[in-house]
Amino acid sequence: MATGYVYHELYGWHDTGTHAGLLPADPRRGLQPHRHFENAEAKRRVHELVVVSGLIDRLTRLRPRPASDEEILRVHTAAHLARLASGSDAGDGGSPFGPGGLDIARLAAGGVIAAAESVVDGEVDNAYALVRPPGHHALPDTGMGFCLLANIAIAVAAVRATRGVRRVAVVDIDVHHGNGTQAVFAADPDVLTVSVHQERVFPPDSGHRTERGEGAGFGSAVNVPLPPGTGNGGYAAAMARVVVPALERFAPDLVIVAAGYDAGATDPLARMMVTASGFRAIASSLIEAAGRLCAGRIVFAHEGGYDPVYVPFCAHAVIEALAGVTDPLPDPFSPNFDFLAGQDLQPHQEEAIAAAEALLADIPG
Repeated sequence: MATGYVYHELYGWHDTGTHAGLLPADPRRGLQPHRHFENAEAKRRVHELVVVSGLIDRLTRLRPRPASDEEILRVHTAAHLARLASGSDAGDGGSPFGPGGLDIARLAAGGVIAAAESVVDGEVDNAYALVRPPGHHALPDTGMGFCLLANIAIAVAAVRATRGVRRVAVVDIDVHHGNGTQAVFAADPDVLTVSVHQERVFPPDSGHRTERGEGAGFGSAVNVPLPPGTGNGGYAAAMARVVVPALERFAPDLVIVAAGYDAGATDPLARMMVTASGFRAIASSLIEAAGRLCAGRIVFAHEGGYDPVYVPFCAHAVIEALAGVTDPLPDPFSPNFDFLAGQDLQPHQEEAIAAAEALLADIPG
């Protein structure tokens, strides 16, 4: 099995400034200069762990290249691209970037394109794109939630335009709702978007089960908002009862996963309890489904995850699953997190999953 791997050191040079977490530093408001939650540390440390553990030797390096204007404009408006090019802002006031930010964002989107093209072309069996900045919140006309360009949506549009791919399923496991990807393809019955996320965490009024797609795309958006505190058991149930059946009903030609790790037990921006073993199980279920449904064609594109200590072990577990590793790197934090009270499926989580199951009948077949 050949697993493609995209990474470039420039991803670590995307500059989000001296924000106090989410807000611009402002001594007048008591906001001391610190660093933005979306900084280079978590992803840089993922790559370094992949190298130091020796996992890199089992991967096929893929070279990212900048997404072109043509590729970006299949998804975004010209006005949004012009605003980014001017260096003014991403549009939402909460997604800062320094000089050269658009160039790095192009390389991130192009990295996901390269991963998807390599899988579709059969150069590799599957792929992982460790890119930055993230993309799943970016809307056609604005950036949002640390995202400048809609990396996955741009890649989906690219392989559909140039590789003859028709039906693509995007599974978003980031703890925040994949609102941008959903919005881009809301009216398209040939792109399924499934988002499993913490209920009302970000965007706070987004990702409801009632968001089903629009027009001809009705039924092609499936949201699984889970209660805060959901752990490995709840996520395993959501995958088995909603996500995998959704993929089976849709029968995609390609699966792309928005791989966020902010549902992790230590993340500062959410309140979930998934551990490295939980992320490995999620990845394994998706890889198995892709093997049955679309000849194993699956791409993981890195999104969020803001604890630089634990995210590397969670992402490493997912990349190991893609590469078919049978001697995985032990998670040194497992004794702390795998046995937390509430890791099993809880009754209130069961209710949320059961409600999402009712959405499956409307997925375009």
